[in-house]
Order: sequence, then C-alpha cells, then structure tokens
Amino acid sequence: MEITLILGISIIGLLFATYLIRNVLSRDTGTDAMRDISWAIRQGAEAFLRRQNRTILTLAFMLALLLYILYAFVRAHNENDPTATASALAFWTTLSFVLGALCSVAAGYMGMWTSIRSNIRAAAGAQKDMNSALQPALRGGAVSGFFVVAMSLFGVAGLYALVSWSGSADSPDKIPLLIVGYGFGASFVALFAQLGGGIYTKAADVGADLVGKIEAGIPEDDPRNPAVIADLVGDNVGDCAGRGADLFESTAAENIGAMILAAALYRENAALFAAQNLPLTSVLLFPLVARAFGIIASMIGILSVRVNEREDPMKALNRGYYITSILAVIGFFAASRWLLGGEYYFHFFLCGLIGVLTALAFVYLTQYYTEYRYRPVREIAKSSQTGPATNIISGIAVGMESTGFPVLVIAAAIVAAYYLGLSSGLHAGLFGTAVATMGMLSTAAYILAMDTFGPITDNAGGIVEMSRQSAEVRERTDRLDAVGNTTKALTKGYAVGSAALAAFLLFSAYLDEIKVYMPEFNHVINLNKPEVFVGSMLGAVLVFLFSSMAIKAVGKAAYSIINNVRDQFRNNPGIMEGTAKPDYGQCVDIATKAALRQMVAPGLLVVGLPVAVGLVFKWLYYGMGKSIAGMEAASGAEVVGGVLMVGTIAGIIVALFLNNGGAAWDNAKKYIETGMYGGKRSDPHKAAVVGDTVGDPFKDTAGPSLHVLIKLLSTITLVLAPLFL
Repeated sequence: MEITLILGISIIGLLFATYLIRNVLSRDTGTDAMRDISWAIRQGAEAFLRRQNRTILTLAFMLALLLYILYAFVRAHNENDPTATASALAFWTTLSFVLGALCSVAAGYMGMWTSIRSNIRAAAGAQKDMNSALQPALRGGAVSGFFVVAMSLFGVAGLYALVSWSGSADSPDKIPLLIVGYGFGASFVALFAQLGGGIYTKAADVGADLVGKIEAGIPEDDPRNPAVIADLVGDNVGDCAGRGADLFESTAAENIGAMILAAALYRENAALFAAQNLPLTSVLLFPLVARAFGIIASMIGILSVRVNEREDPMKALNRGYYITSILAVIGFFAASRWLLGGEYYFHFFLCGLIGVLTALAFVYLTQYYTEYRYRPVREIAKSSQTGPATNIISGIAVGMESTGFPVLVIAAAIVAAYYLGLSSGLHAGLFGTAVATMGMLSTAAYILAMDTFGPITDNAGGIVEMSRQSAEVRERTDRLDAVGNTTKALTKGYAVGSAALAAFLLFSAYLDEIKVYMPEFNHVINLNKPEVFVGSMLGAVLVFLFSSMAIKAVGKAAYSIINNVRDQFRNNPGIMEGTAKPDYGQCVDIATKAALRQMVAPGLLVVGLPVAVGLVFKWLYYGMGKSIAGMEAASGAEVVGGVLMVGTIAGIIVALFLNNGGAAWDNAKKYIETGMYGGKRSDPHKAAVVGDTVGDPFKDTAGPSLHVLIKLLSTITLVLAPLFL
C-alpha cells in the first residue's frame, strides 16, 4: 500500500506541474519587442544547455561503464553483498546511476524550459497589475519545484519496487544499497550543471557590469550593452537549470540515505517493531511517505499565493511558505503515526518538526545577513564611501561572521533530533537526525519555486527595460526583481542548511553500509590514526581547491567577455549612440565555450580524489597486513570516511561564507542605488559595484556548487564503499 501511495502522489505532483505549465503558457506574451528579446534569451539558453548536457552525459556514460567494470570484474564478490552474484550488484548499481543521471538532466532542463517561457509572461503581466506579473513568475518557478521533487521521489520509489519485484536483493532492507547509484548519478550531473551554469552566468554578469555600469555608465539591462543577453541567459542556465539539478540530487540522495538508516533501525529493533505489528516496509518507506505528503502541502501553498497592487510581494510569498510549512508538519504527524507505531511515533514527529523549524531559522538568518534592512549589509554600504578596498574588507568580514549562527542552528538541530530519537526507547539517534532532514526538505518544492522565481523576475525586468516599457511597468518588475533577489538568497541558505543535516545523515548511512559489507566494523572512524588524519586534511583542502578553480574559471571567462564588449564599443560607436545594435551572439558564444571548457577539471577533481584516496589506502592496508608496527592500520573505507567527514564540515562553512558574503555585497550595491550615499553613478556606488563583482562568483558559482560537492562526496562514497573494503 505504501509504495502505491508514494508512486500515486508522485504522479499527482507531475500532473500538477503540467497544469502549471499550461496555466503559464496560456498567458499574454506582450509586445513584439518583448517577444524578440525573449526569443534571443531562449535561443541562447537552449543552445548552451544542449551543449552542456552532451558533455555531461558523455562523462556520465564513461563513469557508468567504469562502475560496471569495477563491480562486475575487478571487485571480488563478498558473502555479505546484498545480491547473490557480482554481476547482479554491478547491474543494479550501474542502472540506478544511469537513471539518476538522466532524471537529473531532465529536471534541470524542465526548470529552464519553463523559466525562459515564464519570463515574458511575467513582463507582459506587469503591464496590467502586480498579481498578473507575480503569478506566472511563481507558477513558472513551481514547475521546476514539483517536477524535481516528484520525479526524484518517483525514481527512488520506482527503483525500490523494481528491485523488490525482481527478487535480486537478499531481503528488503538490502534494497537501498542496490539503488544508491541513483543519488550518485543525480549528484554527478548536478555538480557539472551547477558549476557550468554558474561559470556562464557570472562571467556574463561580471562582463556586463564592469564595462556597462562602471566604464560606459549605462544602466543595468541597457540594450546597448553587448553582454546583456548573455547575462539574461545566464540567469536561466545557472539559477534555474543548475539549481533544479542541485535540489533533485539533494532529495534523491537524502531519500536513499534515510532508507538505509531506516533499514538499520529495523534490524536493531526487530522484536520491538514486531510487537507493535509494524512490518519492515512501513519503517523503510516512512521517509518516502513523509516526502510525498510534503508535495501535497506545497501544492496548496503555491495555489494560495495572491498579491494586490499595494501589498509587498514578499509577504504573499512568505504567507504561502507558512501555509506549506504548517501542512507539511500535519503530514509528518500523519506519516509518523501511521508507519512508526503508537508507542514511538511522537518522538519522530518532533524530529521532523525540528527540521521544519531549522528551515525557518535559516530563512531568517539569511535575511538578516543579506537584506539591506539590517546592520551587516548597511555596514558594507557605509564602507563604500571610502572606496572599493574598504567595501571588500567589510564584505569579507560579514561573510565570515555569517557562518556563526547557522552553525549553532545546525548543531542544535542535530543534537536535539539525535536525543529525541534515543528517547523513543529504540536505538534511533541517527534515525532521528535523518527524520529531521526529511522534515527540513518537506517544503522543498515550494522553496525551489521561490528560488526559480528570482531569475524569472530578473529576466522579466530585463525584457521590460530593453523593450522600453513605461516607468509604471518597470516599477512593478523592479519590485518583483528585488523580492527575487531576496528569495534567491534565502533558498541558498536553505540549501546549505539542508545539505548540512543531510551530510550527517549520509555520513551515518555510509557507516551503516560499511557495517553491512564488513560486519566486524565497529561504526568508529578514528582521527587518531595517521591515515585517517591525512584523509581528513585532503577532504578539507578539496573544498578550497574546488572553490579556487570555480572562481578562477569565472575570472577567465569574464576576461574574454570584457574585452569583447570593449571592442564592440570601440569599433562601432553607433552602439552607444543608439543608432546600431550590438552583436549579442558573440558574448553568448564566448560565455558558452568558456563555461563548458572550465567546468570539467573541478568536477573531475571532486570525483577523482575520494576514489584515489580509497584505492591507495586500501592497497596500503592490505599490503601492510592490516597493521603497521603492531598497530591496527586504517582501511581504505575508514580513510575515505575522514575525507567525507571533514570535507563536509569545511564545505558547509565555506559555502555559508561565499553565499552570504556575495549576497550581502549585492544588496549593499542595491541599498546605495535607492539613493543612499549619493545613489547611482556616485563614487560609493562604483565601489559597491566592484564589491558586487567580487561577490558574484562567490554566491552564484562556487557557493552553490559546494552544496552539490558536499552531497556528491556522500553519494560517491556510498556507491564505491564496497570497492574500498
């Protein structure tokens, strides 16, 4: 019954996304000038994504082939394996990886496909009233949210049903070990999608800002800027396609990780669950049922959003989020009561409630550090009065400060959920943290709708500006664009918070998986062992090397765009006079080629390092006879555990720093543009534009890519753990 319910609600979620697509596409597309600009954005975005997806799928196919060879022919079959033969284990691991990769590509593409058709509807709606502009933007963003969450749930549940039907697993609690490749495939694609899109969007943004705003002194989204179309395309390929793939892999990986911990929970408490007449499948599928109820809650939340002309659009979006959160809590209560028994359920319901409250806490903390209503951003704006150097110093300080309270919130959530799980009377501390993670992700569909709302409204503002609409129309899109900047920042905070809780969940799942394959393992990874300490250092430095490569990639791509824009201004004076059109296609092509070229090396570094560490230290472990000078050595799996544990911690903190610091720089610039400290074109404004340019690759390239890196480390270790033993 449970699996039927999960698959049924997943299909309802996909049908709801289809309804939203039809609703958005039925709306007015505005003037001919608007349609021309929208068409140029569509062409650039679709061309980039086609080329990027070909590259990603080629890499994914090569990795899938390698996975099959390693499992089927290189690794010796283990009596503790979840299947009877090595070929069966290789088949299911590879198949789940391929399906995860394909679904992640599809999720990213659907998000972008809808956003590049919603932007013009939002722009045209702004000609009428605020609600007519907000509705297509939010509903267009919701298509991505529901498609991602529903398809992720459908994929995991469908794979579970398929493996169960085939009889390949020794028992139902071993099935999650056969489908962990689904999360790995999704994470692999998401890393390249987020990284490639982030490089593209920020290279175009930096090029457009530095030459257009600072050197030429023209407004943002001015049609005379040759990089403006590339900038608008970047909003879609980075913030829509990239984030869609990011949250798809988040939900897929956490679903499977929670199922692995649920299986371990049942094994340790089988007699107690039997006394409550609770079968294994009830406990095992609880995470998926709770997630399914979250889809229903998000549907109601989206449909409840309305705004009038005088109301702040952010209030309407927040109202929808509160409705979604309340309904998600109710759904969590129902799922806990139904599937976890009358004696234990309330403890796990409270764990889910902690997850929901943690999400709210991250929303408010991110607002505090990134909105110009509050002290941190105003300090950056004030420091701009003395030039770019003090602006950058202040921005870095705010970014560092912004890591403190979020880490305390994460710590409180993990500890509280862990002890609530233990207090249930079961050995359920780790499962309690898994349930908290599921609670935090229960509103993921609505959160992703708010996230994609941002680039859609940004594009709508660009279309209105470039098509020379009236000041009243531009004022509406400016209000929505400001709200969109806030929602993008909030959802990045949510993404980091969910990644942090999920990382602990997936690390615990990794230890449980090692226990299954190697029963003598005692669930302890000892940092006192030199091999584990070395692996931990490599995990931490991986975060910094990856961030460096991502930021440098933006700089290299932006360099080419800046030179192209300067050349066009110099060689064609009619552009600035308004008598000639710039060649937008040149900048689009430069950004596309640079992003695809620069994304490969950092992505392969993330995949290659844990694999190399695991195999090298496995060879040393067995080569030394499992001991060195009489002391027990660390196995490859233990050393990789060090990479995973410390790499995750470093990734969370650096991602918070990059995301919040970059968003604070951006909003400090916008605060000055409201008229403070001289307003637009003043010296403080020019200093703030420089700070915003530094922050762009922080918040839109390296920071979001680290969310994926954190979970990719977890999923790759889950999939390859048997190879390290």
